[in-house]
Amino acid sequence: MRQSIPQNDLETELGASVAQAVANGTALKIIGGDSKSFYGNPVEAQALEVGMHTGVIDYDPAELVITLRAGCKLNQVEALLAENNQMLGFEPLHLGDKATIGGVLASGLAGPRRAYAGGVREYILGVKMLSGRGEILNFGGRVIKNVAGFDVSRLMAGALGTLGVILEASLRVIPRFETELSLGFEHSSAAAHIQWINQLGSKPLPLSASIWYQGRSTIRLSGSQQGVDSAAAKLGGTPETDIWEQLREQRHDYFTNNKKLFRLSVPQTCEDLFPGESQLIEWGGAQRWLSGDPDLDQLRQKLASNEGTVCAYRGVDPGAQVFHPLNKSMLALHRSLKSSFDPAGIFNPGRLYREL
Repeated sequence: MRQSIPQNDLETELGASVAQAVANGTALKIIGGDSKSFYGNPVEAQALEVGMHTGVIDYDPAELVITLRAGCKLNQVEALLAENNQMLGFEPLHLGDKATIGGVLASGLAGPRRAYAGGVREYILGVKMLSGRGEILNFGGRVIKNVAGFDVSRLMAGALGTLGVILEASLRVIPRFETELSLGFEHSSAAAHIQWINQLGSKPLPLSASIWYQGRSTIRLSGSQQGVDSAAAKLGGTPETDIWEQLREQRHDYFTNNKKLFRLSVPQTCEDLFPGESQLIEWGGAQRWLSGDPDLDQLRQKLASNEGTVCAYRGVDPGAQVFHPLNKSMLALHRSLKSSFDPAGIFNPGRLYREL
């Protein structure tokens, strides 16, 4: 399977393209598989295609680390890991068969396992990147390394390409679980689910995912056969079919309408802020989806007063800020990072925040 991932090193060509763009002051829109182009503010710029920069550089299953180029297709990488009974622990979103490792890291989007196993950044050990000066920079490696107070490699997760072009990444992988089981429970309200799932989260259970939708809670148990069987016997519930891929890939019924969609990030124990509204709740209560047509400013004020944030995920009005606005101190920090890595602002300008 490793041989089926093409070895195609375009580092020199990509470096030359970036250097030319820097010299000309040309803004660049970084494109891998284009599976997540909807995510973030729109960018009007010259395309920089990274999707053909492919190849596994180093992978020893015994070390639980893989180093690969950013254009590698996610489905091919997952197949390679599966051959060795391993996987990416953060359950990355594909959103199409062209998803690349670079796009996975740049988007920072993780699946149902996120609340229990960590997000994208927790699995990044190192990156090689092109800066906005046309320089090739290496951070981290096959062990975690801090640079000037920041774990710079992890800053790439969720930056949407605004800090530089990811060329390579070293990622920590985990063994696949012996077995998994989904169980369903009736909870008529979101409030009841939130209370219940937080109680479960405080117990030594092999939880790996949870969802509440239309009065029903579903959880996933992952681990050894003995551990999963023991937990299931204690919890009860009704065995459910595996819904997690549909949820991860947003093919679940909740995502199939054409309404505006908002992703809410809140503390896990936050009360139900929208009783009676169309919601789907996952990540143990920390990620909540809300569909409809609320006033975005009022929605953000409400979330901010509850230590939360809002992403206008789908159907955002033209000109609206997709991501929750930054306060002054955070905006200053983002500007400092942007100026350090991309002083001319050529990479994906405005995609993460319009001010950057």
